[in-house]
Amino acid sequence: MSRIGKKAVAIPAGVSANIADGILSVKGPKGELTLPLSDQIEYSIGDDGVAVKPANNGKQARAFWGMQRTLVQNLVTGVTEGFSKTLEINGVGYRAKVQGKTLNMQLGFSHDVDFAIPEGIDIKTPDQTTVEISGMDKQKVGQVAAEIRRWRKPEPYKGKGIKYQGEYIFRKEGKKK
Repeated sequence: MSRIGKKAVAIPAGVSANIADGILSVKGPKGELTLPLSDQIEYSIGDDGVAVKPANNGKQARAFWGMQRTLVQNLVTGVTEGFSKTLEINGVGYRAKVQGKTLNMQLGFSHDVDFAIPEGIDIKTPDQTTVEISGMDKQKVGQVAAEIRRWRKPEPYKGKGIKYQGEYIFRKEGKKK
């Protein structure tokens, strides 16, 4: 049995959840998010929140159970608090700044890298070497962070590149004589 799946997702004050036409929609102070419902899982909205349980005793239904509950939790957290990721840029001359709806990065290439900021995502640069990505949708925030990081992954010798805040870069020793 799923330990996570057994717990109902609590719906805080100011947030409403609705199931219609195979879609769960959650509205809150930050906006509205939707989730297409799986046929393998039964969803019910009660006084304690949104309850998720497998529709049958099949292997796939039990495998989806905990994940579907976590996806519902991400909707509720997204419309109340939102999600954020912070990237750090390391390297001589490496920097980033937001210009309108574009993130402009100088990453050691012969040209600047312009990253178009997608709808529903907010990017801030408190200083030249920090990029803060925030939004309601956890998957979208993580995807945007991964796309930005992909431009210059941290290398193992000097640690130059774009890394997540708190990420450990495995360092290698240089060539010996």
